[in-house]
Amino acid sequence: MNRSTNLPNLGLENRTVLITGAASGIGLAAVNLFMRHGARVIAFDVDEQGLEALRAARKDEALATICGDVSKTADWIRALALAEHDFGGLDALFNNAGITGPRASILSYPEAEFDRVMAVNVRGVFLGIQHAGLAMKARGKGAIVNTSSIVGFTGGRNINAYTASKHAVIGLTKAAAVELAAHNIRVNAVCPSPTATEMMFKLERELAPDNPSSIRAAFAANSPMNRYGEPEEVAEAALWLCSDAASYITGVSLPIDGGMVAR
Repeated sequence: MNRSTNLPNLGLENRTVLITGAASGIGLAAVNLFMRHGARVIAFDVDEQGLEALRAARKDEALATICGDVSKTADWIRALALAEHDFGGLDALFNNAGITGPRASILSYPEAEFDRVMAVNVRGVFLGIQHAGLAMKARGKGAIVNTSSIVGFTGGRNINAYTASKHAVIGLTKAAAVELAAHNIRVNAVCPSPTATEMMFKLERELAPDNPSSIRAAFAANSPMNRYGEPEEVAEAALWLCSDAASYITGVSLPIDGGMVAR
């Protein structure tokens, strides 16, 4: 989908934004979008090859990258130190990194895999809020956007760890919004439905190796708009929530779903 290049000015010029899961999918779309709005971006991802490709494509002084694991405290400390060293501090965080984990019944779901999903999707978001929040508190303001999912509102068959983790992200978003408002830090979440990223394409191939397009059609049919979302559409919502245009919005978990939750 071609998105408009005639973008409104959202006041993000020269602001520093840290984006996790930045090497692909929604995170990569966000890197490109925030930079188009004049923001300085720190791209944080465990995928070193993806970060190398991003650096080669952008070659921009307003971009810094860090290879790290969002579930590790030490890597968050490195990321915040980079923000301070390269750009003088942090204004916004798009806490976007996440994994789906295997598809399996809750009756047989591997314990180690459950722990891995929760480590990335929940501990990673918690650590991001904590470390970015401390940096923003020192600056007197900030904005944090977490990526949950529409399954954060509902249940999901055979994706129990992912579902539990995305409910937890919504809970963390609300708790942090209430607490951090006193420091002029807003905390919100975006909740995408199936989105046209490699995560969904991989799931299509797993469910129907001989006809993955049939899975896409089935998922799309659940949306009143009868299609997947685009990564840029989720990134645009995150951009707006990080901007001053959303200055009185905090504690919100916003479905980006073509009406799926409403249905």
